Amino acid sequence: MDGLLINSKDIVTNSIDEILEKYEKPLLTPLIRAKLMGVPDSSNGDVFHDWAKLPISREQWARELKKQMYRNFPNFKPITGSESLLRGLGCSQNAIGNATKLALASSAKTATYNLKPSNLETKQLFGNFKPEHRILGDDPRLRPGRGKPEPDIYLIALEALNASAKPGEAPITPSEYLVFEDSVVGVEAGRRAGMRVIWVPHPDLASVYCTMEDKVLAGGTGRVAIENESQLGELIMIGLS
Repeated sequence: MDGLLINSKDIVTNSIDEILEKYEKPLLTPLIRAKLMGVPDSSNGDVFHDWAKLPISREQWARELKKQMYRNFPNFKPITGSESLLRGLGCSQNAIGNATKLALASSAKTATYNLKPSNLETKQLFGNFKPEHRILGDDPRLRPGRGKPEPDIYLIALEALNASAKPGEAPITPSEYLVFEDSVVGVEAGRRAGMRVIWVPHPDLASVYCTMEDKVLAGGTGRVAIENESQLGELIMIGLS
């Protein structure tokens, strides 16, 4: 969702930068952004604070960031092409005539998610997902510590889609599931779930991993340990005209 369907990653970055500037600290760099993207609660984690070295407590930082983001939330907009992509997928069918099913799997918690469809454009965008097919970071089925890059959130989303299958309709298998991700840890989560992944990185993230695209898409950047190497994928180049 964030950074893939709506421009929230840039909004959050701007909010962080505004507070960093207030305390006369350097603004976020592409490398630090890359390390934070897709990681649950990363804006208040060790990686960020070890780098920022702010003169305030983490609790005060969290309060100030929350207030700043709330001020900027009305600026959320769909990323160009996201609405037409979802609408097209929602109208498509597979080879045997079954409709394509859509699910949203986001590390964002419910309270944060509810603030993001703050205008007509974003409301229409999120309307492409049925409420029962929106899996968020505080979903009770998602155990603590099992956020991305663990595969759980995508497997829960798959279960939710299959739960709405029509009588006699074959369940979707992980290999038939296509994940769209902007973050590296999200790509690794999809790969660990046994799914195919399309990576749509922010330009800052793409610049950091410009020589590692094959490892990112295979889920093997080494950023996080892989228990089962059979989950790693192969890069298949497809020519587009």
